[in-house]
Amino acid sequence: MSASPAPPPRPPLPAGRFAIFAAASAAILASFQYTGFNPALLFSAESLGAIADFGMGFLPPDLSPGFLATTLEPALETIQLATAGMAVALLFGIPLALMATGTFHLGGALFEGGTPAGGPRRALSAAPYWISRLLLNGMRSIPELIWALLFVRLAGLGPAAGILGIGVAYAGILGKVFAEIMEGTDIRPAAALVAAGSTRPRAILYGVFPGSFRTLLSYALYRWECAMRAAAILGFVGAGGLGQQIEISMRMFEHQRTATLILELFLLVTLSDVISAHLRRKFA
Repeated sequence: MSASPAPPPRPPLPAGRFAIFAAASAAILASFQYTGFNPALLFSAESLGAIADFGMGFLPPDLSPGFLATTLEPALETIQLATAGMAVALLFGIPLALMATGTFHLGGALFEGGTPAGGPRRALSAAPYWISRLLLNGMRSIPELIWALLFVRLAGLGPAAGILGIGVAYAGILGKVFAEIMEGTDIRPAAALVAAGSTRPRAILYGVFPGSFRTLLSYALYRWECAMRAAAILGFVGAGGLGQQIEISMRMFEHQRTATLILELFLLVTLSDVISAHLRRKFA
C-alpha cells in the first residue's frame, strides 16, 4: 500500500505583506504605550468597588406608570430624529456616492469604445470624482455631535439641529461606503449594456445597482441603527429625545430613572434591528 503524497509546501509570506503586518503591529503597540493605557486598573479592588457602588444606584429601574408615560414622547422623538436624519443623509449621500465612484468617472470598462478624452476634457470628466471625495471627507471628518452644535447656533435648540447633525455626518459616511461598494461590484453587465448601445447612466442603473442593492440596503439599515444611538447622544446638546431626558436625569442624580431611559434606548435599538432584518429578508 503506497503512502499518500506529502502536501505541497506552504508558500512563503511575501516580504511586502510581512512588512505591512509588522508595521501595523508596531503601531498598535506604540499607541497603547504612548497613551498609557493600563487594563489592570479596571480590575483593581478600588475600581471594582467604585463601579459596583455606581451601578447599584441604577437598581431597580423606575418602572412606575406615571414616569413611563412621560417617556413615550421622547422615545418617539428619538425614532423620528434617527429616521429623518437618515433621510437627509441618503438625500445627499447617494448623489455624492455616484460622483465618488471611480469606475463611473475615471475610465475603465464603461468607457471602452468611446471617444478618447485627453487633456482638459479628461480632467473635466474626473472633476466630479475629486470634488465629491473632498466633500465626503469634510462631512465625515466632523462628528455628528459637533455638527449638531453648529446647527444649534443656526436653528436653535430642538430636533432640527439633531436631524441636520446626523444627516450631514452620515451623508459623508454613506457616500464613501456606497461608492466603495459600487466600485467593488462586477462592472461587466454594465459594460455589456454600454457596448450594446445603452447610455452610461442607464447602464449603471441596470448593470450596477442590481448587483450591489442588497449590500447597499444592508449598510443603510445598519447606519439607521447607529443613528438611533446618535440621536440619543445629540439629546445632550439640546436636540431632544431620550438623550435629553437621560442628561436631565443624570444631572438630577435620578439614577433609577436614568436606568429606565437607557433600557428604553436598548429596546429601540433592538426594535430597529428586528425591522432591519425583516427588510433585508424582504428585499433579498
